[in-house]
Amino acid sequence: MISIRRPTSTTRACDATSAPTGTATQIAVLVKADGLDRCMGGAAQPDAYAPWVDNTERLRVVLIGGSGFLGRGVRERLVQGGHDVVVVGRGRAASHDGWREMTWDTRSLGSWTKALDGADVVMHLAGKRVDCRPTRNNIDELIASRAGTVRIVGDAVRTLEEPPKAWVQLSSLAIFGDSGDEIIDEKTPLPADGPRQQVEVCLQWEQAFRDATVGLPRTVLVRPAIGIGGADDPATAQLARLARLGLAGSVAGGRQWVSWIGIDDFLNQLVRAVTDSTMRGLYHLTAPTPVQNEEFMAAYRSAVGRRFGLASPAFITKVGATLLGSDPALAITGRRCIPSRLITEGYHFRTTAIASAVESAVRAS
Repeated sequence: MISIRRPTSTTRACDATSAPTGTATQIAVLVKADGLDRCMGGAAQPDAYAPWVDNTERLRVVLIGGSGFLGRGVRERLVQGGHDVVVVGRGRAASHDGWREMTWDTRSLGSWTKALDGADVVMHLAGKRVDCRPTRNNIDELIASRAGTVRIVGDAVRTLEEPPKAWVQLSSLAIFGDSGDEIIDEKTPLPADGPRQQVEVCLQWEQAFRDATVGLPRTVLVRPAIGIGGADDPATAQLARLARLGLAGSVAGGRQWVSWIGIDDFLNQLVRAVTDSTMRGLYHLTAPTPVQNEEFMAAYRSAVGRRFGLASPAFITKVGATLLGSDPALAITGRRCIPSRLITEGYHFRTTAIASAVESAVRAS
């Protein structure tokens, strides 16, 4: 039985050196499992992903939509670990050192389905970027690019003589919409409604996954938070630019929660989901230290050397996002999520302090 509770004088909270100050320290996350309290955090651990990559068995892995920011990171680590990787995407078919590309149109079966036959793992990463106006057409495209492509891969799997042994599926913590101060983990019930571009998109995405994977021996569903870090980190590129312009103040009052995860921890767990056959079911991929928007934005200001950032009230954010072709809900809504399963399994996060994560991300960008 997992219990999530605030620390008392008789329980051990995160060390002050292992968690950020401010709002994050108000909710030190303690998980009690088998009578043992574990508090995850601390300094970065070198080569943290190596235990998940160094697999004695060479795996055949198919990455669907694996040409983007996350897909490149997963592919590089799997190839480094000696695995055979095929990336199915919209690019031209080609062979590379340790991996190859196959082409699909995202809507129909084709020669790309041959890569799935006899594969050990398929990982589905495809999906239109969420940074778009929440019009009906755009939301329909978000659903089609996620749930629709999952259904196509499911159709392909059903035609195979030897289906993949495992399917790893990306979803999002945005499935919880705008959840206020509630602490959310893998056991939290899903909302009945919420912003369509968040809740409905994710609900259909996950249902398509459940339908497509009936009968497969192993399935893993991961709901990630905002990934921070890496040279191509889209969130950092945009937020660091705003911070340099003096525009990275708190948004809509700054009290909404931001769940986030450092890129090394993010990729560690995606690779682990591929290579570790004991990893099954639902996981939240997020640091155990969510922060509020005001602290999140302050971290970017600090990283670029700006003391001041112009605050943006909700109505200004809505107007500005619309003019820029973005979705104001990305900044205005929030979720206070934690990774209970990773904590109980003993995973030691490389990064638990938002300031350190953002500083590293800005330096790498």
